[in-house]
Amino acid sequence: MSGNQILGLALLVGGIIVLFFGYQSSQALDDQLFEAFTGRFTDSTMWLFIAGGVSTVVGLVLLIKR
Repeated sequence: MSGNQILGLALLVGGIIVLFFGYQSSQALDDQLFEAFTGRFTDSTMWLFIAGGVSTVVGLVLLIKR
């Protein structure tokens, strides 16, 4: 495996883990109440989703790209 593929795999796994934590955060009672009243999740939950999504996509690109 090349360095880019190792980095891609690490970003992919890390991104999936961060997305999982974002999902867990979105299911918490305080986040559910905040979403019910405002129609959106808290800023910290949104940042977890954004960071996890970006990391996952970049990891996939690095794994696929030769």
